[in-house]
Amino acid sequence: MALDAAQETAAAQETALPNTMPAYRLLSWQHPVERIEVPVPVPRGREVLLEVQAVGLCHSDLFVTSCEEGVLPYDLPLTLGHEVAGRVVAAGDLVDPALLGRDGVVHGVWSCGECHNCRRGQDNHCVALAGRVGCGLGRDGGLATYVLLPDARHFVPADGVPPALLAPLADAGLTAYHAIRTHRDALVGDCAVLVIGVGGLGHLAVQVLRATTSARVLAVDPRPEACALAERLGAHHTAMSVDEALSRLAASTAMSGVDVVLDFVGSDETMAQAMAALVPGGRAVVVGGARGSVLVGKGLELPLGWQVSAPFWGPREDLVAVVELAEKGLLDPEVEVVAFDDVPAAYQRLHDGGVTGRLVVVPDPSAPGLVR
Repeated sequence: MALDAAQETAAAQETALPNTMPAYRLLSWQHPVERIEVPVPVPRGREVLLEVQAVGLCHSDLFVTSCEEGVLPYDLPLTLGHEVAGRVVAAGDLVDPALLGRDGVVHGVWSCGECHNCRRGQDNHCVALAGRVGCGLGRDGGLATYVLLPDARHFVPADGVPPALLAPLADAGLTAYHAIRTHRDALVGDCAVLVIGVGGLGHLAVQVLRATTSARVLAVDPRPEACALAERLGAHHTAMSVDEALSRLAASTAMSGVDVVLDFVGSDETMAQAMAALVPGGRAVVVGGARGSVLVGKGLELPLGWQVSAPFWGPREDLVAVVELAEKGLLDPEVEVVAFDDVPAAYQRLHDGGVTGRLVVVPDPSAPGLVR
């Protein structure tokens, strides 16, 4: 039987794939990743194989590597990297061959697609995950030449967004967007929102807020360069402390506090500041993973109608919306491109602090078209 063009392309691409590839894997707990050679996976059924074009580095990676054995339900060795942009180069026999050759981004929550949360579009809350979230977080991720997706539905095609800008959208962009989208009803009309932490996620949150809400945006970060970035991205007020930001808001408006706080740090200090900054009916949204806590309860000195939430990543449909914002030029990650060979040093920089925006690993930093 004659092969159509897509099948011929698939056969040619699979034939050209190497047998092994380099990958950065966590071999033992509380140790840095190591670069080793591993087999190139062969997709079957609904699986797709992506050639990795860019991978964002995240503080979640550092948390995984720092954990003691037994804290996370992950099996080692494990390839890290959960912000992945790439091109489909091979697919199982149950996948639409039209996906071959498409560029896109990976939705890292590898949900079951069948539980009640998945069926109602809340696949980021899939009840079958049991701690092994997906790409780079319990399953092998994208810090390798290729990454295998267990189902083609975890791939989101993207046109017109360079890979180094596309990769951070998988987590930093998606997480920020989801946190805002789920509280958009509080971000209408004359309102104010406080963004604590203008890092890899916070700087994208400022852009999403300006593009999708009418809120007056306050951005707080102790680093002057982060405040400058937030101002350039459209924040109405920037400051190096929450008190200073609220003072500037009060001086320019009649507002005594904010309607929503997006805390991208999540420490004891920032969570307490978030609750104190709210007006009646206000919402504290804790996104950051600094493992802080705050006491809430009826009868405490909290604003009337307070709410606290801790959103997790985001569903696939939100990633589609994030990609659309990027394609329209409304969402533009601040990235620093690093070479694949420099991953260990890049992780050390991330650990030491001071990185503004997102570090993104690419196979060849000198290649054209990585960023706009």
